[in-house]
Amino acid sequence: VWVTLKMKVKQGVFHHLSDFLTANLPNVRGFEGALKVNLFYDPDSQTFLLHEEWASKEHHQAYIKFIQERGVMQDLLAFMESEPEVTYYNRLMML
Repeated sequence: VWVTLKMKVKQGVFHHLSDFLTANLPNVRGFEGALKVNLFYDPDSQTFLLHEEWASKEHHQAYIKFIQERGVMQDLLAFMESEPEVTYYNRLMML
């Protein structure tokens, strides 16, 4: 399953967000069911997009619960203007 998390970064904090991601992304990659994580940023709109591939929606939700319980999600959201817009996509075919 592909997962996107779209968020707007607060003005002037992107460099701090970058440091936070560098420190925390290895934890995502090592979590059970995590297959791939890509990060994108549009400086014009200050939009941050995580594009992730997981073995299942349940694996991703277990990861979200894990980081919520440890305060990591709250730390991430401190850089954002609002909660992420999360979308799950099931693969239909591969070309």
